[in-house]
Amino acid sequence: MAERSRRASRPSGDDRQEAILVTTEALLQSRDFDSLSIDELAKGAGISRPTFYFYFASKEAVLLALLDRVIRQVEDRVGALSREFEADPASAWRRSIAAFVEVFSEHRAVATAAMAVRSRNVEVHDLWSRSMLSWVDYTAEVIEAERARGAAPAGLHSRDLAASLNLMNERVLLAAANGEHPAVTAGAELDVLVDVWVRSIYGVIPTSH
Repeated sequence: MAERSRRASRPSGDDRQEAILVTTEALLQSRDFDSLSIDELAKGAGISRPTFYFYFASKEAVLLALLDRVIRQVEDRVGALSREFEADPASAWRRSIAAFVEVFSEHRAVATAAMAVRSRNVEVHDLWSRSMLSWVDYTAEVIEAERARGAAPAGLHSRDLAASLNLMNERVLLAAANGEHPAVTAGAELDVLVDVWVRSIYGVIPTSH
């Protein structure tokens, strides 16, 4: 019995699934998604190719799971934020945008891979679209509240403005992640986005109270 107790426990299904996810994200740090093979993902996770298919139907399914995890992290962070913008609107918007920027930057390899395949993968496309819609809804809701209290002037339809600002976030961060030219100066993405958002919503940088 003593010998048995000293043996390492066998990895659970959850452990194997997590190993596949970790391996995939690690490889995406230096490889494009299309170059990855199932054999590589299985080997990196310490399992066989047949065992891989017990957990995921394809490498696209792995990417979908990774993207879902990233989106949930953003949603959890945004959901925990206060909807109170009256005291310091610029700082409140900064916290909201930072939730997206920081998680996106931490998992930029996943986001870049997802954006690269979304045009040909319906599930990835739909998941990203649903997440964007939720962020647009949140933004439009706050814009309407800021206009209602007289802090922001009337102007573009709140949803059109919200969609434009969120799509700008996506494009700016992807350009930075992919090393495109032109792109916002590395490390300045959050400052630039916050400035554009606040000026677009309020017309000026609002002062705190």
